[in-house]
Amino acid sequence: MDKEIKIMPCLDMQNGRVVKGVHFVDIRDAGDPVECAKAYCQAGADELALLDITATIEKRATMLEVVKNVAEATTIPFTVGGGISDVASAAAVLGAGADTISTSSAAFRNPHIIKEMVSEFGPAKVTVAIDVDVNESLPSGYEVYIDGGRTPTGADAVEWAKQVDGFGVPVILPTSKAGDGALTGYDLPVITAMAKACSAEIVASGGAGTMEHFYEAIEAGATILLAASVFHFNTIGIPELKNYLRNQGANIK
Repeated sequence: MDKEIKIMPCLDMQNGRVVKGVHFVDIRDAGDPVECAKAYCQAGADELALLDITATIEKRATMLEVVKNVAEATTIPFTVGGGISDVASAAAVLGAGADTISTSSAAFRNPHIIKEMVSEFGPAKVTVAIDVDVNESLPSGYEVYIDGGRTPTGADAVEWAKQVDGFGVPVILPTSKAGDGALTGYDLPVITAMAKACSAEIVASGGAGTMEHFYEAIEAGATILLAASVFHFNTIGIPELKNYLRNQGANIK
């Protein structure tokens, strides 16, 4: 456990508000994005993610005004995803103040986009997100989903992660559709499989409900721990979580 572990609250955005669902549906309101961002910075979060969760399915760009407002309020590295489909849309989001862009559906449909973005902005500016669900007929047991987790692709999630890793992307963000918002724990086998197969850092995303779940994700190979519900609804405080993980021997800021 030598690598530094980072805590990353995630602001899922819909209609300009922070929301949170379960299994990518059953959405409920969780607050104003700027106020949430300020609170997380003050609480000691290491990074922040903002995902415009309906941008791709609504075939529109990310809400740049929201990105700009959150960026101005944020004092930590800030990743934005949702509706980023090409170099131009990535440049617009970075120009609005994001430190890193995250691309998912568009990258899967046209992997060359990843190469173009890495070439244009440098690898440190590019994260690739992969929504996954269990499919035991595939070699890894996990299938790639796109369009905000709505569309199965038939592609093996770990094989896709290996392809992404080959483009030099430094961070891969797999989210378990089964785990999303369920508070039952991260999908550890997919984290382990991707961590073993890739040189990129793996983000744990989808399912955190207890402090133990975060530690299990570290043991599985994740170095960035993303969560939403437990932070938005004050189930777990970031300072308390960091203390707990330190006491378990994790390398925490």
